[in-house]
Amino acid sequence: MLPSVRVGPYTVTALPDGEGPFFYPRSEAFPGVTAEQWAAADRFDPGALDDGGRRWLRFRAFAIRSDRGVTLVDAGIGPADGPAASWAPVPGVLPASLAAAGGARARPFFPNAAYVLQQAELDAIEEVNPQLRSTVIDPLRRAGRLRLLDGDTSLRGGERVVATPGHTPGHQSVLVASGRDRAVVTGDLLVHAIQLLHPEIAYAHEMDPERARESRRQVLLRPSAGTFHLATPHLTEPFITR
Repeated sequence: MLPSVRVGPYTVTALPDGEGPFFYPRSEAFPGVTAEQWAAADRFDPGALDDGGRRWLRFRAFAIRSDRGVTLVDAGIGPADGPAASWAPVPGVLPASLAAAGGARARPFFPNAAYVLQQAELDAIEEVNPQLRSTVIDPLRRAGRLRLLDGDTSLRGGERVVATPGHTPGHQSVLVASGRDRAVVTGDLLVHAIQLLHPEIAYAHEMDPERARESRRQVLLRPSAGTFHLATPHLTEPFITR
């Protein structure tokens, strides 16, 4: 059974997509981290290293299910010849994970879904990666399936998209809440336990490190009166409860 947490009417399920060694040393990915900080991070998340001491990176998506439908957070790594082939373990296995979770499996995988993207992200894609625009964005536009957002927005299932820029200009996370309890699917807000323990630490691939720091502070350091679940795509454990 795939790991999941409940928040009121919502079930948040972790969907494995791929894992493998990172392509360069973590000291370069997170410059300036002290030996003491690394030791604390390794105690917190020992599975982040393989037997040879290399950083082991996991990729997962999350399905949020309620009686109003299903929201998939992250559409996955994709096939071996997809845009993620240069930096992620491919092909992704998200379709099989969806099948295991009782989700849809078809080609195109989500023909009736609305794809939700921040306008700021689209602007950045059009500027820095025209190929991604032509292969991913334009087909969604032609199909009328692209929904552009401008900041925090509620979805029809009751989930809330939260703008968390920094990793990319239009990076977004997804929040579900019920009473005093909540869960946040963090996306690339944090990509290693070192950023959970030290939100101020920047990742080398953040396009705007200072905005990323502020986004982490807003999500991770916000007081919570009830149970607070972090749904993490890249840590060993998919859910961290605080």
